[in-house]
Amino acid sequence: MEEDEVTIREQNFHSQVREYIVCFLLFAVLYIVSYCIITRYKRKTDDHEDEDAIVNRISMYLCTFTLAVSGGAVLLLPFSIISNEILLSFPKNYYIQWLNGSLIHGLWNLVSLFSNLCLFVLMPFAYFFLESEGFAGSKKGIKARVLETFVMLFLLGLLILGIVWVASALIDNDAASMESLYDLWEFYLPYLYSCISLMGGLLLLMCTPVGLSRMFTVMGQLLVKPTILEDLDEQMYCIQLQEEALQHKLNGSASNSHLQPNSKHLYKELDVIRSQRHKLERKKKASAWEKNLLYPIVMLILLAGTAISVFLVALNILYLLVDETALPKGSADPDIGTASLSTFGVVQAVVEIILMIYLMVSSVVGFYSLRIFQGLTPRQDDTTMTTIIGCSVSILVLSSALPVMSRTLGITRFDLLGDFGRFNWLGNFYIVLSYNLLFAVVTTLCLVRKFTSAVREELLKALGLDKLNLSNSPTEPESGKLAANGHQKTL
Repeated sequence: MEEDEVTIREQNFHSQVREYIVCFLLFAVLYIVSYCIITRYKRKTDDHEDEDAIVNRISMYLCTFTLAVSGGAVLLLPFSIISNEILLSFPKNYYIQWLNGSLIHGLWNLVSLFSNLCLFVLMPFAYFFLESEGFAGSKKGIKARVLETFVMLFLLGLLILGIVWVASALIDNDAASMESLYDLWEFYLPYLYSCISLMGGLLLLMCTPVGLSRMFTVMGQLLVKPTILEDLDEQMYCIQLQEEALQHKLNGSASNSHLQPNSKHLYKELDVIRSQRHKLERKKKASAWEKNLLYPIVMLILLAGTAISVFLVALNILYLLVDETALPKGSADPDIGTASLSTFGVVQAVVEIILMIYLMVSSVVGFYSLRIFQGLTPRQDDTTMTTIIGCSVSILVLSSALPVMSRTLGITRFDLLGDFGRFNWLGNFYIVLSYNLLFAVVTTLCLVRKFTSAVREELLKALGLDKLNLSNSPTEPESGKLAANGHQKTL
């Protein structure tokens, strides 16, 4: 009997160690990828080791940790879904026994814990540490900046706790709810994270439809569009003439002092002309299959992904109206590998994973496309640490809300685990139904506006009326310049 107990304890010990190793390896990979991304965009500084350099390095490490947690939040549902399907396909395989419900549930709890830690502690610390200089009259240095940062964090914590306490009292003025607010760990932080998740869901609702329509433009800029009745050689010749004329003007302004104030404007025009020349050179070098086959296929894939997403949301709305059990709910017991949650098995699971990643990419694209957030757009080798902190917090909020949004919209039927399933608003029928309706309507309107504006512009170009500015949508600078000079042939 004692030997059996010892064997069970050993098995539990080895399984715990195995789970810790797997979690550490997964996080290490995410951290390395996040570090490469941040160093690609971070503004380059000199190698002089001073106080500001140390503060910047610490803040960068904290942002890297936050971005890694964001990546983990994005991959939570895909990893859980694919693990469930693998265990169903190979239930007796010895080499995948480490992939169990305890590991999945532990990953959800760790991501939830680290999300709270980054959102409420690490990112405010990084920002205040970066902006701190030490209290007046104190000796300058790292210790003075750390002291000021902790004081600011303490005051910020008191402010946030007071705001949430007052908000909870106004919304639910109940003695039981008021007493539960004194329980900081079991109620207060999950309640605060629930509010943040709701705001993240609303931010996703605002960014994702815009991003879904914006993705067509982004891919159109990355790929080479098909050329119909265009003479690329003639356009290249005209662009080269314009570039030579601007270069001649700049050489003349360098010798004449009274023309130097206009040189800045001429340099901008020269940069635009050179970018147009690079695009034309890329069009010329592109192969026939890249111009005539790749672009339509990618556009059709984007259109199919968007249409499937809207269709699944419409089906989820019908499920909500017919059966209230379709509401998103949390699961305390991770039944991984017992039953498939996908009607069509592995194929549907793969489609759900692709759609979730596509929605996340679209939400990030839509976030940076919104005018209010365009100031946070990172630039390669020229992004300040303050902007990186803002980007890290924004991506963390979006990625933390992605599993909740995917389950709320009916993209997947996989139940939310850990603290993600404890959000109070997930059980509200009217909030969930309104969320689904708004997503379907706004996404459809954005796509209709996107495609009708594109068709309207092409019709105006085909009729030769594009010079009259009858279209309200802005045109690209490249096409406008070429059409104004009469060098681009239209249908």
